Amino acid sequence: MEFSIKSGSPEKQRVACVIVGVYEARKLSFAADLLDRISNGFISDVLRRGDLEGKLGSTLVLHSVPHTLCDRVMLVGLGKEREFREKEYREAIRASLTALSKTAALEAVSYLTELTVKKRDVEWMIETAASLSLDAQYRFDQFKSKPDENLRELRKLTLSVSRRSDLAEGEAGLLRGLAIANGMKLARDLGNLPGNVCTPTYLADTARALAERFGSELTVLEQADMAELGMGSLLSVGKGSIQPPKLIVLKHQGGNTEQKPVVLVGKGITFDSGGISLKPGEGMDEMKYDMCGAASVLGTFQAIAEMKLALNVIAVVAAAENMPSGGASKPGDIVTSLSGQTIEILNTDAEGRLVLCDALTYCERFEPAAVIDVATLTGACIIALGHQASALFSNQDSLSRELQAAADEAADRVWPMPMWEEYHEVLKSNFADVANVGGRPGGSITAACFLSRFTKAYDWAHLDIAGVAWKSGKEKGATGRPVPLLTQFLLDRADTAAGNVVRRGRPRRDTPEAGHDDDAAD
Repeated sequence: MEFSIKSGSPEKQRVACVIVGVYEARKLSFAADLLDRISNGFISDVLRRGDLEGKLGSTLVLHSVPHTLCDRVMLVGLGKEREFREKEYREAIRASLTALSKTAALEAVSYLTELTVKKRDVEWMIETAASLSLDAQYRFDQFKSKPDENLRELRKLTLSVSRRSDLAEGEAGLLRGLAIANGMKLARDLGNLPGNVCTPTYLADTARALAERFGSELTVLEQADMAELGMGSLLSVGKGSIQPPKLIVLKHQGGNTEQKPVVLVGKGITFDSGGISLKPGEGMDEMKYDMCGAASVLGTFQAIAEMKLALNVIAVVAAAENMPSGGASKPGDIVTSLSGQTIEILNTDAEGRLVLCDALTYCERFEPAAVIDVATLTGACIIALGHQASALFSNQDSLSRELQAAADEAADRVWPMPMWEEYHEVLKSNFADVANVGGRPGGSITAACFLSRFTKAYDWAHLDIAGVAWKSGKEKGATGRPVPLLTQFLLDRADTAAGNVVRRGRPRRDTPEAGHDDDAAD
């Protein structure tokens, strides 16, 4: 889909559809009011008939509105004006795109981006609209022999700003919004690929394509390389599969050579059968999503590379396939990790922490400013937090607060969880330094406690994304989360590194919906 930024009056738009907002009690937004006036009250008359009250997310498409140049006018309900904030703005944008897909319109101009959201500037409005619009248009149908003929894809979406002086700010927001959306698309595509396509080798090839596209440095450690280093824990996971494991390292050198990098580590289990501790058959197809941590790390890397972010960032992907076979790890096996710590494998289905612990130890060589690992690690996380938030664990309070602030800004929620010493007790083993599981109670917490044993050398955070990485049921598919959160966190770090105040949405410089320049382009 093509995007553009424009300043101009809605009645002058020669386009298939113009999108404007209506608050509850049938109160017209500024752009809707302009169309109403030029049409001699046509829109007000329609609203008085009761077809649209302004309820948030409701839509109504009008054809041939008098004295306008567009084919259609879409009215989008905004809810109560005094309650119109970030959440409502996002819902209105999504509703407009959903409704647009049910029309024959291939081009549209949205004036929702001119609405007033408290403490949010033009850049944020455009960034959010662009990201949501691309995400709403996402389709994954590459394996279908025939495309769905009922689906219509929007070719061009123009996002409006009130005046020409806002165009530069709007363009900046558009570039950032598209970069985030493209990163989410990559993460969703990787997550949705079947396990027979998206193997550890496929993830390495994807990283190679990113490195070539953006001029990044790539290192791929093969099985022999990891064995030489002593990554016995990671290698133990891939023993049952014919697919060789990989440790993938991508480097983005956006800062100066003295700047310590932020390292993102992704769990890349491209299919998780559970190994010898075999999972139940029902729903096992969704275990192709067990590499969504890796997918989000690669998606975030693409986003910041597109932005040319002035920050040093390293993406590390620990990739393997967890399968049962005669060569697979068994419950009771003991392996030696890269750190030298020995691990008793009590459950082969707790494999994510086994690949991550060696990857986390490997990160020490980068002397990182911070390390964040991202993993669909535990079902217990879903029981605790549902599908609304990722679980956040950290050994550094300031890092945890940074991630929470970025999550709030990106509307990609997290919730901080404890790692008290009492939780570590259940990981004790009679035969090794540590067991890989500690029982069902507090499962997501004890998994994080396990990982924390390998992160003593740096500031570290762990995101358990099991509840947010994909959806089941009718809307089954990868979500692309937490690419928005990770990207926002890195944007904040780049601002800090540059000596700038961390960017948050700023109030508009003018009065609400002050109107367009008289000489604005059509």
